Amino acid sequence: MSDFYSSNMYNPDVLSCIANLSNDEVFTPPEIANAMLDMLPQELFSNPETTFLDPTTKSGIFLREIAKRLIVGIEKTIPDLQERIDHIFQKQLYGIAITELTSHLSRRSLYCSKCANMEYSVTKFENIDGNIRFKNIEHTFKDGKCLFCGASEKEYGKATRGEELESHAYELIHTTKPEAIFNMKFDVIIGNPPYQLNDGGGTGSSATPLYNKFIESAKKLNPRYLTMIIPSRWFTGGKGLDNFRNEMLHDNRIKEIHDFGNSSDCFPGVSVEGGICYFLWQRDSSGLCKVYTHVRNEITSHSERPLLEKGSDVFIRQNQAISIIRKVQKLKEITFDSIVSPRNPYKFDNNLFNSNESSNNTIRVLGIENKKRIYKNFSSKSIGRNNNEISKYKLFISKADGAAGQIGYPIPARIIGKAELGEPNTICTETFLRIGPFENKSITLNVKKYTETKFFRLLVGVRKNKNMTQSTYSFVPMQDFRNDSNINWNNPIEEIDKELYKKYNLSEEEINFIESMIKPMDLGGDE
Repeated sequence: MSDFYSSNMYNPDVLSCIANLSNDEVFTPPEIANAMLDMLPQELFSNPETTFLDPTTKSGIFLREIAKRLIVGIEKTIPDLQERIDHIFQKQLYGIAITELTSHLSRRSLYCSKCANMEYSVTKFENIDGNIRFKNIEHTFKDGKCLFCGASEKEYGKATRGEELESHAYELIHTTKPEAIFNMKFDVIIGNPPYQLNDGGGTGSSATPLYNKFIESAKKLNPRYLTMIIPSRWFTGGKGLDNFRNEMLHDNRIKEIHDFGNSSDCFPGVSVEGGICYFLWQRDSSGLCKVYTHVRNEITSHSERPLLEKGSDVFIRQNQAISIIRKVQKLKEITFDSIVSPRNPYKFDNNLFNSNESSNNTIRVLGIENKKRIYKNFSSKSIGRNNNEISKYKLFISKADGAAGQIGYPIPARIIGKAELGEPNTICTETFLRIGPFENKSITLNVKKYTETKFFRLLVGVRKNKNMTQSTYSFVPMQDFRNDSNINWNNPIEEIDKELYKKYNLSEEEINFIESMIKPMDLGGDE
């Protein structure tokens, strides 16, 4: 018993192996679990009255690592090891498993037995579950959607899944009174919640997010501390996340955020679009937030700052970009989003683009076929809006470009695809956004050059999510695009960048940051 949870018993650590098994409900590696625990005041682990809850336990990693700290931390208070273990497991550690299988796994991790009342359990409970519970909750459907989580009845109803498959109706977020689950107060809530659920409309950022619902329910339990590890895409966008993002960014009780642009740096071998972050929320404290950027297992920047910059509605992930944005905004120029269209600028359906076009049609439409940009001819009657700008010049730029990367992953990244020159009598499908329109070709080509500068793409990248919108360009300042302006648009792109750096009085450090994060456009393809 004296070797309980010793490092010799976990070589290799089975939970490190399990952490690589799933993309949907990602298991947490032990080193990340401990990094999250390190954010908490360490005196919590020396107090036999501190209570902990993992409401989304899968492998049991958080509860196991907390137990290891408590076994050492309260030794002076409860010297007898068995008495100490009994106290910790029966009065301090609690979990809600997300599936029946993970309930067994969590109990084995914590109690060394899937049944907490069996002889092999290191502490004896009167019930089989111990303090790790699992209830097979059902969704509450109305009009084809779950009222609690938004799950599709077609995907998750009994008629589809039967009795043998998990419902994925997680207990914490399928009740109006989460505090009644254990009927007790918790000092610390910690976990790695399921990230999303297919609502019948897509995956990734198109699927219904769930992690926000776990955080909202956890706050209802009013813990002293809350820490969870979740996708980072809530920083700037994402389906169904607007209210959650607004609440989080205005909550000055978030004391620490650790951001991983590449999710594999946090979860080896797992790809989570937009990266991963974990945070610490502290109920009884307010003020600035410590923001850490992680790249390849190293902290590359650290800043203590508000979550929201003045005039911004999104969280700026890159600490080094803050000063650049402040210098740009100091000039109070009109921003570039003023000439970028909302989605589907001409209300032209992608499905129509895949149909057979007639050679007699007069409007050329840019779209994607077999992953290539091509033009097809269609009748002007197929245009649903903005007919008045057809005769003018404009630019078309991809609405979604995951392959172009984001700031911080890969390094360097392209951020956006090349803008396409739209001649008179051309439009685009909903795959693209429109920039413009412009009165002549010369100005249009100058704007195109601007979009290819590293300066422009850095400021776009600060707001980039997978699907770019008009607002993605709201940090980019407008320029005078006439040939006789202060910017020499006849220069090569790298020289134009130097002029822009000088105009906004960027420091050598700020310039080096841009140059290191953004790669030349001609090295990145054209989609």
